Amino acid sequence: MTVFQLLNGATFAALLFVVASGFTLIFGLMRIVNLAHGALYLMGGYIGYSVGAATGNFFLSALIAALAIAVMGFIIDIGLLRFIKTTELRQVLLTLGVAFVLNDIALVIWGGDTFSVPVPAVLQGPSNFAGLVYPKYRLFVLLMGVLIFIGLWLLLHKTRLGALIRAGVDDAETVEAMGVDIKRIFIYTFMLGSALAGLGGAMGGAFLTLYPTADSEILVYSMAVVIIGGRGSLPGAAVGSLLVGMLATFGQVWFPELAYFVIFGPMAILLAFRPLGLFGRAA
Repeated sequence: MTVFQLLNGATFAALLFVVASGFTLIFGLMRIVNLAHGALYLMGGYIGYSVGAATGNFFLSALIAALAIAVMGFIIDIGLLRFIKTTELRQVLLTLGVAFVLNDIALVIWGGDTFSVPVPAVLQGPSNFAGLVYPKYRLFVLLMGVLIFIGLWLLLHKTRLGALIRAGVDDAETVEAMGVDIKRIFIYTFMLGSALAGLGGAMGGAFLTLYPTADSEILVYSMAVVIIGGRGSLPGAAVGSLLVGMLATFGQVWFPELAYFVIFGPMAILLAFRPLGLFGRAA
């Protein structure tokens, strides 16, 4: 049973990383407090559900969900956030308002029922390895989390685009003076972070299900991941996701009445000694 719960924690952590990595790009690197990230996750899940129900193709539904939420991120960034990017309080109020609007739109379109994104036949049912029976789809989510971590790390540390993103965060004026359109790069980064939220919604909608308050729950978990791991740190997001995933899983099993305290109690203690998180650094 302990091994089963460890796998549950690891797969939940992988899903958290997919969503929180987008939050890390937007909040941690770009310093944009996007409280609509959870709503983007939920919209991605609903879009993935609708496409999957219509086509029967899970991979197509996940792709369309990611692309649709990337477009939403583009609209939010260009149409709203570009006017207030230097004021965090206004960002909080604006993105919170966007989250409420998106939630109401989702409620009108899909209602208040609970939905699950259809899983392809190849990922249905259990897998049997080393005498342990475990759902195939959860193992797929774990694999996707690892692959997305590798892809994002290579993007940020081994490509020119990643170097420009990191340089632009540290000194946008100097990068722009060198002839680089850093504003366009930041738009692409915001779209990538939003796309990861949409992809996470399509993936999470298959085993966490989709319902009207799922956005606030995943947002709280994502914020905990980024705060524990450190703003702007991809390895920190991975470690934070693993810690939060394990604490959430075992907390619900051992202390169901204190499930949230099991997560946020250690987070508060950590921040008392490391205010920037495990891997955070001063801006």
